[in-house]
Amino acid sequence: MSTSEPAPMTEPATQRAFETVLQHIESQILDGHLSVGDRLPAERDLALQLSVSRPAVREAIRTLEAQGVMASRVGSGARSGTHVISDRSQALGRLLRLQVALSQFPLDEVVVARIALERSSAQLAASPDADGPQLDEMESLLEAMEQTQNLDEFNSLDSRFHIAIARAGNNTLVGDLTQAVRESLRGPIMRAERSLDDWMGFRSQLCAEHQAIAEAIQAGDAPAAADRVEAHIRNAYAILPLTDPTGE
Repeated sequence: MSTSEPAPMTEPATQRAFETVLQHIESQILDGHLSVGDRLPAERDLALQLSVSRPAVREAIRTLEAQGVMASRVGSGARSGTHVISDRSQALGRLLRLQVALSQFPLDEVVVARIALERSSAQLAASPDADGPQLDEMESLLEAMEQTQNLDEFNSLDSRFHIAIARAGNNTLVGDLTQAVRESLRGPIMRAERSLDDWMGFRSQLCAEHQAIAEAIQAGDAPAAADRVEAHIRNAYAILPLTDPTGE
């Protein structure tokens, strides 16, 4: 009795179908056929249209939801179904946090990127066209940082302060990237701060540097604002015991 060679292993059909759906939706967005607020066809209709299974459609949509470009709602009416959204900041932050944790972006490279972005943010925030409410938020955060002695609360306020500066510049892309990079570093920063022998002294230094940055921005002195924010970032990382992207 003759025997036959085993059939070669092939990629599961469900995986190929999932990629078909993903590529179709991405193409629709890139070509301008889908924009923010548009609703996708019903799951059954999309499966029939692309000759794939409904589980493949669901898998593609879950991937796009994780990327911050889709949101699904149950129920009936215009608000139900799967819609195109633009959740840029959270999606970028999530991606960078994971990549930094996996050492795909060495910490020193992330810090250099942060300096470049925050110099730009500070200069934009010091311009006459800066967003007034964000500048007011910046001042409120300065007061809150002076008052708190709780490390976790201070770190959260610190992040919000830098993000407020980025938002004040009215450049959405710079603001989103600044927020994503800052949030990707939040975990390593907090772990390093907890290991400091004199965190209160470090906190006082940060408050003084934050105040100097805010004064340059409020004075409309863009070069000084950029230089002060760079010095602030470099000073902080010179003190914090950050040795790798995981902060360990």
